[in-house]
This record gives sequence, structure tokens and C-alpha cells, in this order.
Amino acid sequence: MRIARLLTVSTLAFATPTLAAPPSKPAMKKPAESKPAEPAPFDLEAETRAWHQKRIANLTSEEGWLSLVGLHWLKEGDNRVGSAPESEVVFPAGTPAHLGTLTQKDGKVTLAVQPGVSLTRAGQPFTGGELGASESEKDVLALGSLHFYLIRRGERLGIRVKDSEAPARKQFHGIPTWPVSAAWRIEGRFEPATTPRKISVPNVLGVVEEMPSPGTIVFTVNGQEYRLDPVQENSTEPLFIIFADQTNRTESYGAGRFLYTDPPKDGKVVLDFNRAYNPPCAFSAYATCPLPPPQNRLKLRVEAGEKRYGDH
Repeated sequence: MRIARLLTVSTLAFATPTLAAPPSKPAMKKPAESKPAEPAPFDLEAETRAWHQKRIANLTSEEGWLSLVGLHWLKEGDNRVGSAPESEVVFPAGTPAHLGTLTQKDGKVTLAVQPGVSLTRAGQPFTGGELGASESEKDVLALGSLHFYLIRRGERLGIRVKDSEAPARKQFHGIPTWPVSAAWRIEGRFEPATTPRKISVPNVLGVVEEMPSPGTIVFTVNGQEYRLDPVQENSTEPLFIIFADQTNRTESYGAGRFLYTDPPKDGKVVLDFNRAYNPPCAFSAYATCPLPPPQNRLKLRVEAGEKRYGDH
């Protein structure tokens, strides 16, 4: 710390006056070093509840899975669309009896709109044309509270229909869960695949899809070792785990549950089963969910995460 010196003058004999010392300069203090903020302690209960609230918000949104009211597979050639019972693609009551005609040809689908029917796509009037097979805004058609778009599942093309006024969305009453438990937040060992590989993942349509899997997660419960094969599109995305366990018989959704976890770090992966959640098929007969591959069927009761919803 730098301190200014005080200058003094010697006392002279007899009448020589004493010179006043100049005022001292204030001490220059070294700024205190700022310490990094202490990370907030991890509160598993609060973090899990916050995560689940966000999950429920997505599920119950106007475009969430609870708004799903229809899934119609298209035949080759013309498919009539509307609420009329003779339509190949039957829309909910209250929509036009004859909305238009969907034509599938050579892997492409076009819609000819019936005169007088007002459709929009991405907020702009849509009078007909080719449909894109995606859920992005640019491909979604709207008619009042109804939204519909083309989906592709293997070789099949279909129309998925959502309604923001769907009874399932309006009557939703929450999802029961097991109590949050630190015992089900488990650190596992990640064994990377030595070569690029894919695993066979079936779905409710009876189709088996080959999906990329970066390796295997090995974890222990009560001294017993278990293994799960996640899927992952690329190394920066979370690991996606489709698993079944012995609670599926009575307490949790019968077809299994989903779980996401961060990519491995230093060869470790944290499996937080408190965030295990029901697939869309637990809420709607119109979803096309993947099912747990055989190696992900655990001989274990995972008493964590979401329980069964309603009578599903």
C-alpha cells in the first residue's frame, strides 16, 4: 500500500516561523479482489419440480400431445378430406363436410382445396399445392382451432391432426409421480461403441427403425449391475433412453418410459430417473411412439418419475 510522506521543516531559531506541513494525501487502497460467486446448492426436489412443470406446460400447450385428435394413413391416389363419414380422412365434427382431396403419387402428396374453404399455412392463405412432411410452421395447415400436417413413417405417409380445443387438453388433470429421491439419481459408467453402430428400435406401428447408438450406460442399483443402450443423432445432443422396467405392469405406463440425460463427461453419465416420463402414446391413440428395445427392458422396479396416466 502506497502512503504519501509528510514533509516536515526544521524549527529555526528565534523569530523564524514554523512552516505548515502540506496536507497528507489520502491512502490509496488496493481494490478488493472479487471472489467468484458460490454456486447455489443443488436442490434435487426443487430442480425436479421445475423440470416437471415445464414438461407439463409443453404437454398441455396448444400444439402439445394432448391436442392430438387424429392420424390418417393415406392410400395411393385420391383421399377425400372432411367431416363427412364417407371421407377417407375424416376430420372432427364442426369442420367442413368436404374440405378437399389429398392425392398421394410417387411419394408426394398434394391437396386440392374445396372452393369456399379457407385454409392458411404459416399464416398465409393456402389454396392448394404440395405438402411438406414436417412439423415446422411452414408445413402446418390451419383451419380454425384445427392444425394438420403430413408425416412420414417408413414408407407410409399420413395426416396428423391437432385441435387446441381437444377434450383431452381441456380435461387434463395432471400426472401422478413417485416422490423425488436422491437414490434414483445415479451416476453410471459410459462404454463408448468402438465402431459406429445402430440399434433396432420398434414402434407401436410394428415398424423397426435402425437408430444410431453411441455406446452403453452401465449402472448399479442395490449391488446389481444394469445396462441401457441410448440413442443419439450426434455427439452434442442429449442421450435419449427408451426403457421398460417392472413397474410397467401396474404402476407406470405399460409400454415403457423415456429419459434424457446429458452426453457423457469423463466417461460418466448421470441417470436421473426422477425425470423418467410417459411417451405420447400414454395420452393419445394417435401417436407413433418408439418402444424399448429388448436390451433396455430392466429386471428392476424403477420407482421414480411419472406414474401411469388415467387408464393407460
